[in-house]
Amino acid sequence: MLKSDIKVPVDVPKDKVEEYLKNYNLATDGSGRLFLFAGDQKVEHLNDDFYGPGIAPEDNDPEHLFRIASKSKIGAFATQLGLIARYAMDYPDVNYIVKINSKTHLIKTSQMDPISTAWVDVEDVIRFKEQTGLKIVGVGYTIYPGSEYEYIMLREAAKIVNQAHRYGLIAVIWSYPRGKAVKDERDPHLIAGAAGVAACLGADFVKVNPPKNAEGKEEAGLLKEAVLAAGRTKVICAGGKSVEVREFLQKLYDQIQVGIAGNATGRNIHQKPLEEAIRFCNAIYAITVKNYTVDEAMKIYEGKMSL
Repeated sequence: MLKSDIKVPVDVPKDKVEEYLKNYNLATDGSGRLFLFAGDQKVEHLNDDFYGPGIAPEDNDPEHLFRIASKSKIGAFATQLGLIARYAMDYPDVNYIVKINSKTHLIKTSQMDPISTAWVDVEDVIRFKEQTGLKIVGVGYTIYPGSEYEYIMLREAAKIVNQAHRYGLIAVIWSYPRGKAVKDERDPHLIAGAAGVAACLGADFVKVNPPKNAEGKEEAGLLKEAVLAAGRTKVICAGGKSVEVREFLQKLYDQIQVGIAGNATGRNIHQKPLEEAIRFCNAIYAITVKNYTVDEAMKIYEGKMSL
């Protein structure tokens, strides 16, 4: 995607348009599609994703995330500001997206509807960016439509998106319908609505969980409603729990074919040993950014072909 092809939101000031375009193109490698390496689960899922059977021992060390991000072809690495502050001095070439809010999974919906509020504000991120010179290309924020506390998160999210654009950063919204009022979090119509909420917030990208059909299976075609509902906000899909490599790449390829603009993947990447994780990232990148086939991406993963 050429810079001229990007419709710059009009809440980006004229003197920040070039900064916005630079950040957008860094995050998407000029393709308009975002491969987001998700590292925010250190809070969201505590240590469940990083230690245990089937998980590479090195994944328990937070630096494993940064090693992967620095050695792989990704669009951007999303994690909390504090983790970036502890490790990014050794990994200055990574494109970072600062996750503004996070919560753990300890408090279940049966106990209380979900709420996740900002840890820092966009001005904190900008000061950090200016102070360090790091390649911080955007910010991310999670909302839970359907929660009785959605009004708090929606208000924060709207301000964060607007402030991010004011400084030329891109804004990514994680939009997950959740709460006692939500009967089926994976309902295709509801997920389309959640994508539309992110569009109303002004987000550049919205991360959603792939919808499921009546039999409880994911179908790429079910995402078409969400793509249309999001309008000029581009939809990316969560990677979900670890699955077999070809199955993951096929699912990603199918999603791209129906208009999905990328993916946000964590566990399927970082639970692997470093060298395998790097090859897997490059395979994901090949499909997301370079339009490779699944067979070609598998050859990259297997080390039989390079990008």
